[in-house]
Amino acid sequence: MEYVFTLKYRLSAEDCDHEQLVERLAESGCDDATVGIGQPGRLALAFTRDSTTAWSAIFSALVNVKQAIASARLIEAAPDFIGLTDVAEMTGMTRQNMRKLMLANALEFPAPVHEGNPSVWHLSDILAWLNDRGGYDIDADLLDVANAAKQVNLAIGDREVLPQMTRELKKLVA
Repeated sequence: MEYVFTLKYRLSAEDCDHEQLVERLAESGCDDATVGIGQPGRLALAFTRDSTTAWSAIFSALVNVKQAIASARLIEAAPDFIGLTDVAEMTGMTRQNMRKLMLANALEFPAPVHEGNPSVWHLSDILAWLNDRGGYDIDADLLDVANAAKQVNLAIGDREVLPQMTRELKKLVA
């Protein structure tokens, strides 16, 4: 199965030679990624990777990148954080229809990760909700990749939580 996802990294000062980075990435097994180095100190890798599961595709890519650039710090895995307009595009709906669905089902609709202007959701939460409702053509591979990307991003967020606060916070946010 072929899975499409993106990994975004922060680079260290010693990893500024772009040609060398691309070469090291290819040697470590990332020859299935398009490398983006547009923003200084950042690296985006758009993968199209064959694997048995979405999780194994993303995990193997994480391992390959770490082998190539040990100091790189993962910022985000995508597709995950998303607005309603993007979800609408991915599911073949209009933005207005997606918003109507959200408002008409306010109690059941997935809660956003960030509520504001714009609000942001985990893509997998919305796709799973639509899938459970039935009547929507949800790409199962996209849902699998979005679930895996969400888990990676939750782990990234978890690394910032102070260990002594973890137990107390888990009681309150459960």
